[in-house]
Amino acid sequence: MRLIRGLHNLLALAGRDDSPLRNGCVATIGNFDGVHLGHQTIIEQVREKALALGLPSVVMIFEPQPREFFQGEDAPARLMRFREKYEALRDCGVDLVVCLHFNSRLRQLSGNDFAEQVVCHGLMPRHLVVGDDFRFGYDRKGDFHLLQEVGRSAGFSVAHTRTISLDGDRVSSTRIRQCLAENALVSASRLLGRPYSITGTVIHGQALGRQIGVPTANIRLGPTRPPLSGVYVVAAEDEAGERHWGVANIGLRPTVNGRRPLLETHLFDFAGALYGQRLHVTFLHHLRDEVRFADIAALTRQIQADIETARHWLAEHPDPLVAFAPTDTPTIPD
Repeated sequence: MRLIRGLHNLLALAGRDDSPLRNGCVATIGNFDGVHLGHQTIIEQVREKALALGLPSVVMIFEPQPREFFQGEDAPARLMRFREKYEALRDCGVDLVVCLHFNSRLRQLSGNDFAEQVVCHGLMPRHLVVGDDFRFGYDRKGDFHLLQEVGRSAGFSVAHTRTISLDGDRVSSTRIRQCLAENALVSASRLLGRPYSITGTVIHGQALGRQIGVPTANIRLGPTRPPLSGVYVVAAEDEAGERHWGVANIGLRPTVNGRRPLLETHLFDFAGALYGQRLHVTFLHHLRDEVRFADIAALTRQIQADIETARHWLAEHPDPLVAFAPTDTPTIPD
C-alpha cells in the first residue's frame, strides 16, 4: 500500500505519467477512526468497484481529524492514532491512502473549491463512495448532492456508503467510544470486529516501575485523549509474535503528576527488554479507575493488589480472548 501525505504532493503526483492515479481511481473520504465494521464495509464497497473497473482503491483521511482541529482538547477521544489507522487500512487491502493535513488553508476551502481542487484535480476519481450525510468545505456547505453535480461535469459517479447495523443501531465511532468509556469491552469489540487494542513503540520512562519491583513497558499516546482510562487486565504481543499476559494502566498517572497520557504495561513472568519494539496491547477486563494515591508506598501496595487480582481473573478465564470472538452478523439496512 502506498501513502501520499499532503495536498501539494497529491496535486504534484496527479500531473505525472507514473502516477498510480493517472487512469483514475475508486475513492472514499472520511476520518475512519477505529476502522470498525462500518468502515470495513465501506472499504469493501470501494475495493469491489475498483476491481470491477481495474483501478486502484483509495482512502482519503485527515490529520489532525477535523474535530480535533476545531475543538482541541475538547475533541472526542481517539480510537486510533495515525500509524495504527494506516496499518488497519493496509490490512483491509486498500491500494493507496491519501492523508491531508487539516489546517487553516484546507479549512478555508469552499465546498466547490474542495470538490474541484481535492477531488477532481487531486484524486481524479472515476467513482466516489461517501455517506449521504458527508459534509466538507468551509462551514460544511459541501454535501453529497454537490459531489454528484460536480461528478456529472467531471465524469465520475458518486454512490452512498453501505451503512451497517448491530442490534438495530448503526455501527459508528461514537458508539464505540461510548462503549469504551463505560468499559463495555466486549460490546466495543463486536462493533470493531476485533478486541480493542493499542499498538505503539516502547519508550524509556522514569523507571519508577522497575524501582518498586514492577517494571513496565511504556507507550506514549501523544497529544490526543485515549478512549480508555484506568487499570486493565491485558494481553500483549511483541514483535516476535509472543503473547504475554499482564496488567496495564492507561491515563495521566496523577500520583506522579503526569501530564501526558501514557500506557504502562507490566508483563507477568517476563524479564526481557522491549525498548524500541512495537507492542500490541489488547484490553481484556477493567479492574479499577485511575486514582491519586497519597504516596509511592500506597501506589505500590495497590499495584501489587492489581497484579494479584489480574492473575486471579486470568486463572478463571484461561482463554479470555474467546469472549471477544465475533458472534453476530452485522446487517445492511434496505
